Amino acid sequence: MSYHEPVLAAESIEWLFHADSKGEGTYIDATFGGGGHSKLILQRLNPEGALFAFDQDADVLEHLPDDPRFTFIHHNFRYMREFMEFYGVEQVDGILADLGVSSHQLDTAERGFSWRFEAALDMRMSQDRKQTAADVLNTYSPEALQQVFSRYGELINSRSLAQHLAKAREKKPFKTIGDLLKEAEPFVRGHRPKYLAKLFQALRIEVNEEMEVLGDFLRQSLNLLAPGGRLVVIAYHSVEDRLVKRFLKTGNPEGEVIKDEYGKILRPFKLLSRKPLLPSAEEIRRNPRARSAKMRGGIVLRKNSPEQ
Repeated sequence: MSYHEPVLAAESIEWLFHADSKGEGTYIDATFGGGGHSKLILQRLNPEGALFAFDQDADVLEHLPDDPRFTFIHHNFRYMREFMEFYGVEQVDGILADLGVSSHQLDTAERGFSWRFEAALDMRMSQDRKQTAADVLNTYSPEALQQVFSRYGELINSRSLAQHLAKAREKKPFKTIGDLLKEAEPFVRGHRPKYLAKLFQALRIEVNEEMEVLGDFLRQSLNLLAPGGRLVVIAYHSVEDRLVKRFLKTGNPEGEVIKDEYGKILRPFKLLSRKPLLPSAEEIRRNPRARSAKMRGGIVLRKNSPEQ
């Protein structure tokens, strides 16, 4: 099995480069992962092009391309703007972010991302982070746990599950995936794998502050992209997708409509598609983990351009 099969690979690269591109310019792959998207970007770049890629996961270091046009930055992409300043890059022509967890991360038992394996309740994207999934389960109040399960997992019984887990930890603190499954099993509703995947997704998002990181990244992207530059984001969670949708529409993750002094709505992006692009049935058959992907993108107009 490959480290990670990139989702919407050809489609994302087509959106990232304008139709008459000759491969010039500077691009960012904000989520390097297994390097699938980066490899395709490098194939499109000419010798003068440049690609910067971010990833905080140490496991990806074994998959970096040996290419003079490629610069890898071993940090979270929420620090994208600072590192671009460090490298003397004022503007870029395209930014791609695939927000999904890589197949390698899901299939590596000791990382604790999947309910399918017995391991410590870790779920950290970077081992530099202090808080683990076990810490969340053992220290959050029942109300805070309910909010995590409801907002990030959309679990219909988030309240009863949170209250039960808070009581269970008094007898035995959570340490392993098995500890969590034992207490969560009676609360499973509907399709078991789907329910547990949502539960583990909610914990992973909380542990890694993924929504806060995404908001920081989006704000920086608008400042970094040159007029005509393109932002392409592949999301896998409804909260992520709504945040990206609001940002492309208004220029801020909160979705606040901004108007000029004449009352005209300021639109920073021309949408590449009004609706998100979804994987084909064939791609989902080949790579079932693509089934929840939604891709959105936009072309930067003049910074805060009035709506035409």
